[in-house]
Amino acid sequence: MAPIALEFPELNSTNVPVKPWTRPQKTSEQLDYAELPKIDLSRFDEPGGKQELANQLYDAVTRVGFWSVVNTDIDDERVLRQFGIGNAFFQEPLKEKRRFPCNFTEGEYFEYRENSRWIGDTGVKENVEMLNIPKPIPAHADAGRHRLVERNWDEIASFHREPFDKLVRKLFVLIAVILELPEDYLADAHAYDEESDDHLRYMIYNTRTQEEWDRAHDYSKGGHTDFGSLTLLFSQHIAGLQIRTPEGEWKHVRPVDGGTDTLTFLTNGFIKSTIHRVVTPPKDQIDVPRLGLLYFNRPGAKTLMKTVPSPLLDRLGLIPPEDKNSEKPVVSGTEYVRARVKDVHYKTVLDKREGTSFEFKGLKVANYYE
Repeated sequence: MAPIALEFPELNSTNVPVKPWTRPQKTSEQLDYAELPKIDLSRFDEPGGKQELANQLYDAVTRVGFWSVVNTDIDDERVLRQFGIGNAFFQEPLKEKRRFPCNFTEGEYFEYRENSRWIGDTGVKENVEMLNIPKPIPAHADAGRHRLVERNWDEIASFHREPFDKLVRKLFVLIAVILELPEDYLADAHAYDEESDDHLRYMIYNTRTQEEWDRAHDYSKGGHTDFGSLTLLFSQHIAGLQIRTPEGEWKHVRPVDGGTDTLTFLTNGFIKSTIHRVVTPPKDQIDVPRLGLLYFNRPGAKTLMKTVPSPLLDRLGLIPPEDKNSEKPVVSGTEYVRARVKDVHYKTVLDKREGTSFEFKGLKVANYYE
């Protein structure tokens, strides 16, 4: 699908430079942090390393859905450079950012998402902006590129693949080991070179006053799950992300230097999706924009949205008979993801979603978690 291209008169381009970016100071407040499993990927290629890491990961994927990863072999200077590119983009004039908006009418999440939606009747708008960069593969050759992205395209495209090769693929191998599937089963089902809505995301939560945060939270303070298979969150130091523990408590996520935190996908209830939310930053960080760098891995056009043929899931009775029927039509990953994106984002006012769920061709997920 071609991007929406909005024509504007030639801009007096500010040519915003990409300046070096460093992580802000960590908060000095004593927050209630979740204790997360830490997966050390330097063990991945050691004899018996995959099985050992899979054993460590088991509790995280079946109970919490969130864990930290260290020793990823991704150069942190390259990560900081990507933060710098994102920071420069959000300083561009609004006209430039609006040149390629997300095409939510088709459920596409590529390009720029403006912070334009009102939060119910609070008089407060969302404070998050995003720029989503699709995979640099032939299927997305027609995707629009903002001027800053074009100027830095070789560097962005080079980095884009690293999270998949050095993290996503290895995590899928570990999850496949847990599920007693062939090691490459999940990685092949999410192959980087195949068409899917994977994207690298630059994101910023702009600052708000305490009163604006309070009004937004009074309207809705529940959590949600992500749309895809794996989400990689590169570490930064502004607190404000919380996850809901298996005990139903909301706890902060501690920054992990040089690592990433991952959210995982649902496999008929066995592997958990992380329920998470964004809350008011601590007082000593409330005036600092929260810049984010993320990688979203999503099931693609050739990925079938049905329970994987895992021997473990079969023994547990978690593979429905209809998912064993190869003749039954099955929704593709891209169809599901785009339907959910459209449901959530194709609107000008963020509505209350308590007690509601999203359903699409037999697939169902809650929209809101207390």
